[in-house]
Amino acid sequence: MSVDMDKLHEFMGRFVADLGATFAAGNVVIGHNLGLYRALAEGPALPAELAERTGTDPRYVTEWLRGQAAGGYVEYDAASDTYSMTEEQVFTLTNPDGGVYLPGAFVLALGALKAEPRITEAFRTGDGMGWHEHDQYVFTGCEQFFRPGYAANLVPSWIPALDGVQDKLRAGANVADIGCGLGASGILLAREFPNSRFTGSDYHEQSIEIARKRAADAGVGDRIRFEVASATDFSGSDYALAATFDCLHDMGDPLAAARHVREVLEPDGTWMVVEPNAADDVADNLNPVGRVYYNASSQLCVPNALSQPGGYALGAQAGEAAIRQVTADAGFTRFRRVAETPLNAVYEVRP
Repeated sequence: MSVDMDKLHEFMGRFVADLGATFAAGNVVIGHNLGLYRALAEGPALPAELAERTGTDPRYVTEWLRGQAAGGYVEYDAASDTYSMTEEQVFTLTNPDGGVYLPGAFVLALGALKAEPRITEAFRTGDGMGWHEHDQYVFTGCEQFFRPGYAANLVPSWIPALDGVQDKLRAGANVADIGCGLGASGILLAREFPNSRFTGSDYHEQSIEIARKRAADAGVGDRIRFEVASATDFSGSDYALAATFDCLHDMGDPLAAARHVREVLEPDGTWMVVEPNAADDVADNLNPVGRVYYNASSQLCVPNALSQPGGYALGAQAGEAAIRQVTADAGFTRFRRVAETPLNAVYEVRP
């Protein structure tokens, strides 16, 4: 074996960065849970001062701050031995209701990794692991990761990009939010369009219970209802809009789900399909975003799909052509990409 030492050192550099990020994930979640980022955003602090602000132990906080500074998540001033945050760090690390909230992604990742023994065995057997079987962090982290993007884009840009849908929702229409999880997307729409009525569905009973509470807390419980149902048997009909947010690729039988959507839409209805942004060719997805999605898919999406009837696991990087084919096979005749972000692609699907 002839090893190129320059290439070896380059690869080891990647390894060190990945290992540091892996351990750092836990500390990001600790910062999220204990309010360390929010407290540091109040102003520069010595470790003892940040510990006092948050009611935590100074020695732990010292080590936490050093690790955060080494990763570029906070700033360090050697002259004063204080730590601080830039505006960009504050924006992405302190506000769960803002346009970007990065700690949610780490909550999701840590929750998913708790299932590693089960997933390892699934690699051997080909069996699945249902969404409902995962740690609670998976449910809350998924919502914390995706909700800021929905809040920033759903009402301002995605709905207006759909032909005629915004006017229907303002006038009053029936809307189905399929695979709704904790209800974030439906609640956002219900707040914006008080004349419309919304039905959120998910097969995970615990998520539906949380969604109901959050809708009540948001003051929209009178116009959005939630039911425990799969994507192939949720109730209702004559929907002007049906939506699947980052969940079609998780379904064991996306074609059956698409056919059910086709059945319950009104004749000129719209299905909004929001999926992870991906190219059709694997080579074009070999980038940082693709790395996140492929690895998350092997831990969460593919196991969930394989746990359900159908055995049709699209995976989180299925790409536009695969999504288009599912809709065509279900009887839809119109399909177009109407919006995208670095993480999501939004498709308008019509009968």
